[in-house]
Amino acid sequence: MEVNIEPSWKQHLHQEFEQPYFKSLAQFVRQEYQNHTCYPKGKDIFAAFDHCPFQETKVVIIGQDPYHGPDQANGLCFSVKDGIPHPPSLVNIFKEIKTDMQRPYPESGNLERWADQGVLLLNATLTVRAHQAGSHQNKGWEQFTDAVIKTISVQLEGVVFLLWGGFAKKKAALIDKTKHHILTSGHPSPLSANRGLWFGNNHFSKTNALLGQMGRTAINW
Repeated sequence: MEVNIEPSWKQHLHQEFEQPYFKSLAQFVRQEYQNHTCYPKGKDIFAAFDHCPFQETKVVIIGQDPYHGPDQANGLCFSVKDGIPHPPSLVNIFKEIKTDMQRPYPESGNLERWADQGVLLLNATLTVRAHQAGSHQNKGWEQFTDAVIKTISVQLEGVVFLLWGGFAKKKAALIDKTKHHILTSGHPSPLSANRGLWFGNNHFSKTNALLGQMGRTAINW
C-alpha cells in the first residue's frame, strides 16, 4: 500500500509510516485488497486527509469503521458516494441538521462538501472487507488514527471535536481540553437515536458558534 496522502499530513505523520506497526498494517491491507473485495477503493483510503489539509482542520468527527456494502464507502466517516441511499446513521445526522440549522434534507450523502471546509471525517479503521464489519480492526489502523488525533491536539489549536457514541468518546483522552473544544452525545445510529441520545444535541449550531467565537468561518452543513 503506497501511502499516497495529502502533503501537509505526510509532513506531520511521516514518522508513523516508518513504524514497524504501520509497515505490517500496510502489508496486511495490500494482501486483503489483492485477495478480497475491500472498501473503500484503494485511492480513497486516505480521502479524509486529501480533502482537508492539516492546517485547515477546524472540526474533527470520529467514526469507527468504513461502510462494508458495495459502493458506499468513500473514505470519509458517515459519508457515502453520490447517488447511494443514505445509511441510517447518516439519515439521523441529516435530520438533526435539518432541525438544528433549519436546513433542507440534502439529496447527496457525500460529505466531501464538509471535508473541503475543514471537517476531518476520520474513521478509526480506514479499511474493511466487503460485508464483514470490523474485519480490519486491531490490525494497526487504530494506532495510526490515534496518532492523527494526538498530532492535531498537539500541533493545532481551537479544533472542535465531535465525539458521538461510546467508542468516539474514549478518544477524548487523546485531546488537550485546554486548547480544543469537545462536544459529546450519543451515536446517530437508530439504536442510540431512538433512545433519545442523539436528537437535539445541536452539535452543528454549537460547532459554528464556537468557530465564530474564535473568528473562524462557520461550516456550511
